[in-house]
Amino acid sequence: MVRSISILGCTGSIGRQTAAVAEHTGIRVAALTANRKIDLLEQQARKLKPAFVAVYDEAAAKQFKIAVADTDIRVGSGMEGLIEAATLDDSDCVVTAVSGAVGLRPTLAAIDAKKRIALANKETLVCAGDLVMARAKEKGAEIVPVDSEHSAIFQCLMGRGAGELRRILLTGSGGPFRGKKREELEGVTPEQAVAHPNWSMGAKISVDSSTLMNKGLEFVEAMHLFGVRPEDITVVIHPQSVIHSMVELVDGTVIAQLGVPDMGLPIQLALTYPERLPSMFAHLDFWKLRDLSFAEPDLVNFPCLRLAMDCARRGGTAPCAMSAANEVAVHKFLRRELGYNRIYDAAAGAVEAVGVTAADDLDTILAADEAARAFVREKF
Repeated sequence: MVRSISILGCTGSIGRQTAAVAEHTGIRVAALTANRKIDLLEQQARKLKPAFVAVYDEAAAKQFKIAVADTDIRVGSGMEGLIEAATLDDSDCVVTAVSGAVGLRPTLAAIDAKKRIALANKETLVCAGDLVMARAKEKGAEIVPVDSEHSAIFQCLMGRGAGELRRILLTGSGGPFRGKKREELEGVTPEQAVAHPNWSMGAKISVDSSTLMNKGLEFVEAMHLFGVRPEDITVVIHPQSVIHSMVELVDGTVIAQLGVPDMGLPIQLALTYPERLPSMFAHLDFWKLRDLSFAEPDLVNFPCLRLAMDCARRGGTAPCAMSAANEVAVHKFLRRELGYNRIYDAAAGAVEAVGVTAADDLDTILAADEAARAFVREKF
């Protein structure tokens, strides 16, 4: 169990929940980072009393420094500030809850500093999975997943030998539009897309869940986290979100992890592992469960998942370009500048336009990320 943490992206959904878990478990918050939400950041900083706070946006950093001038909090800014927060001597664990490729450099820096990485930033492994996992192995840094699905797989594989796994069964709710045809989704609004039936999440990840892109990103992540091939992962639609994922072993045994749909549970495990502590969250009530149902994913009407699986097979910079393009497209959709079904068109178009090369180094990866973003901004 860790003693102190740095929360990268503390004002987002995962960041806020991490702060609550830290308070509940008595884990000290040594550092916080945010982008621009300085009012919320100030509230968090005064409550949690971190030694260091980094604000990525330079102008917002100056405002924040003035706001907390009556405290002893040191304030940093930009990428330098994020990296300092990720490598702080007084922090055992770095919770990477920032969104986008901005999380890559701080995560690699934290790995170099041999911190535990409580990984909630999808782009870290989607864009640079080979690089990150190789660096973690080289440095002896521990990566514990925060995503509910990957946390479930992590728990199901505890104590299992490398040759025991037959396949990963990656579950997903199917989102708010499960069962809809693509033509029915043409007029979907941001309000409809962010209304997830089971989970309380941020706007971007909620839209990704509705298009099944989120499940595609998790597919790529699972490959890297658990060292498996694309053909070793099966996506299973499970509308109730009670089973968070499963593993099938070579003898036919299936092990599942169940729990209420609350991100606080995998967050707490990532901080307390290998220990478990009582949590502040609801426990699963089996008498209220009506049924547990399962279905194959609809890759025709929700092509983002198919695209992600294809990019996983292609490898190299393909997943990175797809993820970056999707991020820009989703933000355009949330601003009502792009139609819902065009999110897929933008992501698929960017992968082909940018092309696929080997993702051998960080500069190549970040160049593919920026090229895909530029393509969507210009063409969509």
